[in-house]
Amino acid sequence: MDLAESFYIGYISKTRGLKGEVQLFFEFDDYKVLELDVLYLEIDCKLVPFFVDSFKLHSNSTAYLFLEDVDHVDKAQPLVRKKVYQPNSKKPERHPDDFRITDLKGYTVYDQRYGELGEIIEVHEYPQQYVAVVPYKFNELMFPLNDELIVSVDKENKKLEVDLPEGLVDVYS
Repeated sequence: MDLAESFYIGYISKTRGLKGEVQLFFEFDDYKVLELDVLYLEIDCKLVPFFVDSFKLHSNSTAYLFLEDVDHVDKAQPLVRKKVYQPNSKKPERHPDDFRITDLKGYTVYDQRYGELGEIIEVHEYPQQYVAVVPYKFNELMFPLNDELIVSVDKENKKLEVDLPEGLVDVYS
């Protein structure tokens, strides 16, 4: 299996204890419905399968798990900070009307004052709000994604119209 046949779910964030337990931090929204029988870790640009012996999900986007043949902290430590994937065949289906703010990644942003700003390359989730990142004039333009700034969302054409505060775009020029 290669990266094109898989989807990213998170990364191994740390070890726990001496028996090889690791913490998986999920960056995939629907992590609670994932089948966690086999995980693929990116090691040396290849996806290596690891079978899950046991796991415990937590509400803070993490899970603690034991992987087959990883029975000591010395075997678990090299897995820390490795990206974790699953096959596309295991990706949960979402209802077409289930639109999330993170789905704006890939949308082209149009500001009412400045016109086209560029494509959203990342949506960061912070405790207080979501923030869009758009490459703009050799910088990364960042702005909050909230109801006050979003004018319209065109799902069909993947366009986001915003009314950014006066001066915000000028900071990145």
